[in-house]
Amino acid sequence: MKYSPQQSLLIWYEKNGRHTLPWRLTKDPYPIWISEIMLQQTQVKTVLERFYFPFLERFPSLEALAEAQLDDVLKMWEGLGYYTRARNLHTAARECRGTFPRTAHDMISLPGIGRSTAHAIASFAYNEPLPILDANVKRILHRFFALSKRDEKQLWTYAYQLFDPNHPFEYNQAMMDVGATVCLAKKPLCDVCPFKPACLGKGSPDAYPEKKTTRSKPIRTSVIRIYRRDNRYALMQRSSRFLHGLWGFSETVNLPIGSTDHFLGDITQHYSHFTLAGTVYLSDEPFEDERFEWFSLDEIKELSLSRADHKAMALLRYNLDQKREDGC
Repeated sequence: MKYSPQQSLLIWYEKNGRHTLPWRLTKDPYPIWISEIMLQQTQVKTVLERFYFPFLERFPSLEALAEAQLDDVLKMWEGLGYYTRARNLHTAARECRGTFPRTAHDMISLPGIGRSTAHAIASFAYNEPLPILDANVKRILHRFFALSKRDEKQLWTYAYQLFDPNHPFEYNQAMMDVGATVCLAKKPLCDVCPFKPACLGKGSPDAYPEKKTTRSKPIRTSVIRIYRRDNRYALMQRSSRFLHGLWGFSETVNLPIGSTDHFLGDITQHYSHFTLAGTVYLSDEPFEDERFEWFSLDEIKELSLSRADHKAMALLRYNLDQKREDGC
């Protein structure tokens, strides 16, 4: 029998595919959409164990997500990072007005849904014959066709060339699974790959694609001041693009000369484009800024904070606990 990469892939998927993933057991576009957005920048194991089910329990439908407050959505997203994803989910749910689009073409008009994500949702929910191009699929295409150059437009051409339009759901799911479990970024398992007979890059998979030039991330220093007044603490809901919607403590470049602030500790938080090195202080100095609101410790638990602010909060709680133990 003549070798067919598409047929080989489907046979492999039937035997080895991750068929029990919950978003593969439904044709409802809403949970499929949620899973696709969560899986951007996040591993399947993390999404399954900590975020997917609690999020859907809190917002079980498109309408529930649209009616929710952004604060609630961000709180349920806490720990997943890349909070723009959560904000886009919330905005898109409201734009849908109760009905999720039925074609990839219409899905792309929603915030946070790019071409590959739209293709994925449309092929999984509606069996629309469209290929996807996530990180795993890109790696497979680079190796299968021996493509060194990182050129997304070119990759889309090859994605359609290898695609099986007769089985869009199975093909796309299989491609993701092969990329996640076989065609690995490091030490790919070429001997068990369904594409091995026709893969042009199997002899030197590490050569495809060409390596990215790595640059060290800059370090930004910051002084985080936790202002206290009558056992309440000042936080501001961020309005800038970075960490938009999350609550945070006051940040400055330097501690003012003559400050009586109490040193709590240092934190480090890694972001995609820089590393934050923060020094955290507790301040009982007078503080007036209309952008800030005052919260008790219990109320802060209900707010959505960045990871850096969570670390600052942990230092504060540790300091308060130590003082209680010391009888202060």
